[in-house]
Amino acid sequence: MPELPEVETTRRGLLPLVVGRTVSRVLVRVPRLRWPIPADLSALLVGRTIVAIERRAKYLLLQCDTGAIIVHLGMSGHLRLVVAGSRPEKHDHIDLEFTEGNCLRLHDPRRFGAFLWTAADPLHHPLLCNLGPEPLAGGMDGDYLHRRSRGRRGAVKPFIMDQGVVVGVGNIYASEALFRAGIHPAREAGKIGPKRYRRLARAIEEVLEEAIAAGGTTLRDFAHADGKPGYFALQLQVYGRGASPCPVCEQPVGVMRLGGRSTFFCGRCQK
Repeated sequence: MPELPEVETTRRGLLPLVVGRTVSRVLVRVPRLRWPIPADLSALLVGRTIVAIERRAKYLLLQCDTGAIIVHLGMSGHLRLVVAGSRPEKHDHIDLEFTEGNCLRLHDPRRFGAFLWTAADPLHHPLLCNLGPEPLAGGMDGDYLHRRSRGRRGAVKPFIMDQGVVVGVGNIYASEALFRAGIHPAREAGKIGPKRYRRLARAIEEVLEEAIAAGGTTLRDFAHADGKPGYFALQLQVYGRGASPCPVCEQPVGVMRLGGRSTFFCGRCQK
């Protein structure tokens, strides 16, 4: 699933290719993704100019001069720039053609994504208004996590993956950040002290920043029609490495189900 670093990489890659472009045509090949696509999308967008691309959590906000397109890539979606009128592939569901002759194309095999419109501030949209702070924008630190965790009896890993607490900490990043912070993923969130939460907040920031930096090396792929937008290649220390030696102590990495997700950890390094 595209997570925060992949979505941020997408945003940065599309900025020079889409901002300032004016929509000349809208092609919608399916009536709905996760939610219905606005029936009047073409009327709303034709003639509108994309003035900015922002990100909130895993949502891309294509700001126009009269509103904003809210895009979510779902489980397996991506955006790419192709020549307008080029033959669509299977699961290419939406095209935004620009007067310059290019086309922003949404590919979403599982149709779990979103392509919505709002004339109001998108941050007030029901999908976005209750989200937690951004981990890389100064709104999340260890003291905040400690404060929000008080009284929580559940495990810390699902706690930091709660999008109402903090956005963008997906399954991979939660496992990796907890390993760096030396915190066992099943430890009760409400029993972790402020010092350890400060360490965890720093680890979350480091993991996300490294993933974004790694993805940023291949942004040129957004101009290609191969559907491969250059996602990161983060060097994972524990995630997906069950039974492999821990990179610190060489004890076999453990794996467990927690919150319905595969969770990787070192039983010696994480307490």
